[in-house]
Formats: sequence, structure tokens, C-alpha cells
Amino acid sequence: MAERLRILYEDNWLLAVDKPAGLLMHPSWIDRSATDTLAGRVKQYLDGAAVHTVHRLDRPTSGVVLIGKTTAVARDLANQFANRSIEKLYWALARGFTAEHFDCTRALVEEPDAVSDRKVQQNKTAQSAETRFDRLAIAEIGQAVSRYPKTRVSLLECRPDTGRKHQIRRHLKTLRHPILGDTRYGDRHHNHWAQQHLVMASLALRAMSLTVEHPVSGERLCLSAGLNDDWTLLLQQLGWYGLLTTRSTGKSSDGV
Repeated sequence: MAERLRILYEDNWLLAVDKPAGLLMHPSWIDRSATDTLAGRVKQYLDGAAVHTVHRLDRPTSGVVLIGKTTAVARDLANQFANRSIEKLYWALARGFTAEHFDCTRALVEEPDAVSDRKVQQNKTAQSAETRFDRLAIAEIGQAVSRYPKTRVSLLECRPDTGRKHQIRRHLKTLRHPILGDTRYGDRHHNHWAQQHLVMASLALRAMSLTVEHPVSGERLCLSAGLNDDWTLLLQQLGWYGLLTTRSTGKSSDGV
């Protein structure tokens, strides 16, 4: 029996859900033993109907995933992603104190996974990648980590204008402010500290909202996931109580 599926929005053409951290989008070579996937949960919710996912989140990332209920709707949404007309907003908890506002435009060469991307073309040329960052809050904890006498972290609002693989994670690594809990691009000392002292055990990256044009009605929709339990507890732990009421709301209901 699949776990409960948190529905953020649904009509005759679209479905938006909140993907939990740690859940694969589809069956994958990453974990051949995994039988529970987001696509499987959605298929069960839709009584076996085809699942047309138009984008993906990494396994450790939580938040909004948008699904088309028909091939035509999925194609329209895919074109919106390709044309960069969809606004994507993420939250990330990064190492150190960042600037209040900053951008990263470093081009990225795709890094295929040795297991899940075995059939992907190798040695591709670098592709343009743009991410805008705004700092929402900072915290300093009186606990040493690595060579630092205290631990500093920043809560960031991240707006990727392009959609390259691992874009936010790689851009923050480039800027020397990796995301806490990132076992691929992060800092092992800060990851170890986070595992010991923070309530969130996974990658501290959440897809907070997507703003899209409805493929049928043309209405501009903001599909918001808000904060899940892990993120709510994290903000409480770091003393960012004001953000719980000003940034966390989103329409939702429980499905299967």
C-alpha cells in the first residue's frame, strides 16, 4: 500500500503533489529494489491512469511536482519548461553567511550518473545556467565545525532560470556555500554536523512553488507546497519563527 499522497492542486487536466525527500520519481537503476516511487503513488491515486511527469526532482529533494493528466497537457507544460516561462522557487539551507542578493551564471557540463544515466551521451558541451539567490535568514550556532569555531548557516530563496541537472546544488558548491546534507556536492564536515545537530537528516533543499500558465484555461497558477514537517521543525530549531507564518502557507489536501 502506497503512503499517503499530499495533493497541492488538481483539476481535470493537472495534478500537483508534494514529493517527500528520499522518494524516487520513477523506478531507477539508482535503487533497483525500490518499489515505492512518486509515479507509482500517483498512478494508484489516478486509478491506474497514465502518469505524465514533465519535470523531476532529485531523490533527496522534496516539494512541488507537476503532472499532466493527458499527453497534450504534458507536452504544453514541457514546452513551458523549455521556454523558461515557468517560475521555480526553492529553499535551501547553505553553509556560511552568504550575501543578501547574488546570482550565479556559471555554465554547467552535465555529469551523468554512472548507474542511472548509463545511456546518456557523454562529454557534452557546457550549457548556460542561471540561478538567482536571496538570503532570507542567517543563524550562528556556538558549535565548532571543521576549522570554524562556530557554525554559520544561511537560508536561501533560489530561483533557477534554467533547468540543468543539479543546478542549484552545483552553483552553491561553486560559490563555496554548499547545501547542508548534500552528499555529492556538499562539505562532509558540515554534513556530519547537520546529521548530529539538526532535525533534518536529508538534503536541505525544497521546491517551494511553481508558477505556470494553465494549458487549457490560460490562467496563471502558483502551485505552492509550503513547508512540510521537517522544514517547520528546522525553522523552529534555528529560531526563524517569523518565516513560519509569512512563507509557509500553501493550498493542500490529502489523497491516498
